[in-house]
Parts: sequence; structure tokens; C-alpha cells
Amino acid sequence: MTETLQGTARLGLRGRLILITLCGATFMTGLDYSIITVALPEIGRDLGFATTSGLQWVATACLLPTAALMPLFGRASDMVGRRRLFIVGVLVFTAFSLLAALAPTPGLLLAARAGQGVAAAMIGPTALALMTAAFPEGPQRTRALGVNGALLSLGFVIGTIGGGLITSGLNWRWTMLILFGIGALVVLGAFTVVRETTDRRRARLDVPGAILASAGLFTLVYGISTGGQAGWAGTQTVVTLLASAILLGAFLVVEARHAAPLVPLRLLRRRTVKWGMTIGLVTFGMCGGATLLLSIYMQDVLGYSPLETGLGFLGEGGAALLAGTVAARLIGARGTAATIVIGLTVQAAGTVAMVSLPAQGGLVVLLTTSAAMGFGHVLTVVAAITTITSGLDEADQGVAGSLAQMPTFVGAVGVAGLTAIVAARTEALAPVTTKALATLGGLHTAFVVAGVVALLGAVVAGVLLRRTGTEHFLAA
Repeated sequence: MTETLQGTARLGLRGRLILITLCGATFMTGLDYSIITVALPEIGRDLGFATTSGLQWVATACLLPTAALMPLFGRASDMVGRRRLFIVGVLVFTAFSLLAALAPTPGLLLAARAGQGVAAAMIGPTALALMTAAFPEGPQRTRALGVNGALLSLGFVIGTIGGGLITSGLNWRWTMLILFGIGALVVLGAFTVVRETTDRRRARLDVPGAILASAGLFTLVYGISTGGQAGWAGTQTVVTLLASAILLGAFLVVEARHAAPLVPLRLLRRRTVKWGMTIGLVTFGMCGGATLLLSIYMQDVLGYSPLETGLGFLGEGGAALLAGTVAARLIGARGTAATIVIGLTVQAAGTVAMVSLPAQGGLVVLLTTSAAMGFGHVLTVVAAITTITSGLDEADQGVAGSLAQMPTFVGAVGVAGLTAIVAARTEALAPVTTKALATLGGLHTAFVVAGVVALLGAVVAGVLLRRTGTEHFLAA
């Protein structure tokens, strides 16, 4: 953490305060998704959730509105003011965090979690747009995005560790009270150091586009999130994903005809945006999926407790911080395209090396391979977001911020795909070995697949780089 903050020294005092505020909001939303996961069993016992599937909605109720509403709030921030919407988002998130901490019933907790998800959809694109506007394109912005990417990844890791510590020593309600405290500090920073970065635009909101985009993304993420439990070939999953394709297709048709579209198609046609989002989908899908599989490995194969499992991610968290510092220098020296190639290659190498994870012991292998994966992932994320947000008009930064955040949620398809591979391979091995070894065999297969997909992404980036003869092959 110290090394990363030292890397922001040249941003100036005000720049550092702005960065701490905006990154604090990003860290808070990342923390929210992971800190609650470890606490789910205790929440179920305390509030009396009737089923395990119902308990899973404590996590899903926050995720779905965030993914569905992010494009809407990205465009709304350009219309009503980014700072204003950012402050509203943080205030709403903070209030619902307190409500979640005090919730006496499952229904009220789920409502509060949904409220947090709506607020996170306001925070994500506005924080990124405020950051790109506060720091000029070039080394300062890249350094800021590096810190932001590192803290987002660290939020997930610390959430896992903190969730275990809190539920072991206190109770699950403190997970939400911590978010309330962080939110209060971010609100203070937003009012005192963050300034508005654009004039409000007088434009009609694209209501049909907003409805179609929100409904399409909601059904897409819902279908991906529930596909494993409902069955990928089941009627529910097929109908949900088909409905998502129809809704998102209709959204593109509407956007092509609307005078003030929610997401201008000229942005989606830009190579910077198109390739940046594709790369983001690859790195988030494969790293997110492998991280979940590591949790399964530590608990189901090694027998780790939730707290020990959280501590097992320290290598990945530390590497994320280091990568956030290195990313700006590497992009400055080699360009975004070369950084993407390096990042995906390192991520692929670390993930494939997880095939050497043993059935017993192996802590050093676990820490080193997960650290390599996390290091490459953050390098790639910073370079991809830099690519998406570079060269755009100031008026489009809010929308660009929402597009840059989308791979985080749609990347859940990678999680679903890898867990399906584990399940299939484990079932095939079950008759000939023990349960733990069958699970380990399934995990090894999925790690190889995740690494190969990341490597293919690096190869595609490298081919495009060589064809254009420039390190900035993603430039529009």
C-alpha cells in the first residue's frame, strides 16, 4: 500500500486527496461484493433464511442492479453532473449499508442489498469519469488508473480476509457497518475536494434505450449467475439468455435511430472501446473464475477455514498493489498494447501453473501462482481502461466509464464456464478416485483452460500489434 501511494506523489496534494476519495469509493464497492460472501452462513442462521438458494440472493441482489443500471447512470452523469451523481450514489450506498447492518428480516436485508447495488451503479462510472477528468491524459491519468485498478482488486481480497475475521470475532453486521464507515469518509472527501468536471447537458434521456439496456443486462447477468444451479440446458436458462440477446439486439437498433442515444454507437465502433472491452472481458472472466476456483481448492481440497482461505489470497492482493504501481511506468515506456500482451501472458502463466497445486500442503505454490495471476490481471485491467477512456470527448467520459466497468460483471460468464468444467471433470473422475482428488482434477483442468484463454488474448493482441507496426494498436 505504501509503495502504491508513493507512486502518486507527483500528483500533488489535491490530486492525491481526489484520488484517495475516488479510489476509496471504488475500493468500497469492491469490498462489498466479497466481504458479504464469507458471512453468508452466519447471515442464514441469524435471520433464518429458509433455503440456501434464497441466501445466495444476499449477494445477487446487489450484483444485478449494478450491472443493469450502469449504462443509464453513465449517461445520466453527463446530463446532471458527475460530481452530483457521485455524491448521491455514495450517500445512498452509505445509507443502505447502515440499513443492511440493522436489518431484522431477510426481506429487509435483500432490499438493502438491492439499494446498495443501485448506488454502486451510480458510483462506478462517475468515479471513473471524475478521475479521467481530474487527471490529464498521459502519465498522471495512467498512474491514477493504476492505483484505482490495484485497490479494486485489493478490495475483493481484503473483503475475503476481513469477512472471515469479522464473522469469527464479531458478527456479520459489522461487515455492513465497515462499509457505512468507509462511505461516510468518502462523502466527506467528495464534498471537500472533488469538483464538478463538466457542464450539465440539456438533452432528453433515451428512455427506450435505458429500458432495453437495463432489461437486457439484467437478464444476461441473471442467466449467467443462475445457470449453474438451474442447468445450462434448462428451460429457464435458455429462455433468460435468449431474452437477453433479443433485448440487447433491440437496444442497438433503437440506439442507431435515437437523436441522443444512451450509448452512442460511434463509441462502440471505436477500436479503443471495442477491443478494450473485449480484453477486459477476457481478463476479468478468467481471473475472476480462477479466483473462485482457488477458494474451492483451499476449502474443499485443503480443508482451510474461511479465514485461512482469505489469508491464502494475500499473494494475489500484494501482487495487485505492485502491479498498480508498475502499470503506469510500463504503459509510459511500452504503450497500452504491449502492456496488455505482457499482462495477459503473465496472467496466463500464473493460471496454468496452478495445475501443480497439490492435494496437501503447497502453500508456496498457491501464493506464487495466484500472485502471478493477480499481477498480470491488474496490468491488463489498467491498460484496458486506459485504452477505453483515451482520446474521447469530455462529454463522453461518463458513458465511457460505464462501458469500462461492464466487463467486471459480464465477466461472470467466465466464472460460470470454468465452474461447469470443474463439475464435468470432477464427475468423470469420481468413480476412480477420492472426492478430494476428483475435485482437484476438475480444478486443474479448469485452470489450464483459463490460462489458455488468457494466452489466446495475449496472442491476438500481439498479432494486431505487429500488423499495425505501432505499440498503440488500439488507437482509433
